[in-house]
Amino acid sequence: MGLIFVAVFSLQLATVDQLHLPLGGFSIFLIFALSWAAFSAPEIGAISGFFAGFLMDLSPSASGPVGEWTLILVAMGFGIAFLRYGDDSLRINPLGLVITVSMAVMAALTAYLLLNLLLGSELGSAWQATKTILGNGLWTLAIAPFVLPIASRLHAAVFESRELV
Repeated sequence: MGLIFVAVFSLQLATVDQLHLPLGGFSIFLIFALSWAAFSAPEIGAISGFFAGFLMDLSPSASGPVGEWTLILVAMGFGIAFLRYGDDSLRINPLGLVITVSMAVMAALTAYLLLNLLLGSELGSAWQATKTILGNGLWTLAIAPFVLPIASRLHAAVFESRELV
C-alpha cells in the first residue's frame, strides 16, 4: 500500500501540480487516497488516511504545520470508509461513489481551511477559498471516474494477495 501511495503522490508532484487549471485544479492524490479509503473497512480507511496525510504534510507545497493534513485525512478516511462500509446502496453504485469522493475532497479542503483559520494562518480572500474548494469538487467529479477503477483494481490486488497468505 505504501509504495502505491508514494507512486501516486510522486505523480501528483511531478505532473498535476505543474498544471495551472482554472478554478484551482484538482489533486489526483487526494482523489486516490479517499477512493482507497472508500473501498476499505473503517480501520483501514483511517490508516490509509494517516499515510496519505503524512505524505501531504511532507509535500514541498504544504504551508501548514506537520500533522495538519494527517489529522484531516485520518478523519476523512475513516468517515468515508464508515459511510460506504455500512451502506450497500453506496457500495454498488459507481455514481454514488464519485459523488461521495467529490464531497469528501471538498470536506477535506474545507477542514484544512478552517484548521488554518484556527491556527491563525493568512489564507487570502473568502471568495478565492470558496472558488478553489468548489473548483476542486467540480474537477474531482470530472477526474474521479478515471481514477476510481485504477484505485479499485489496486486495492483488490493488495488486499486479495494478503488474504491468501
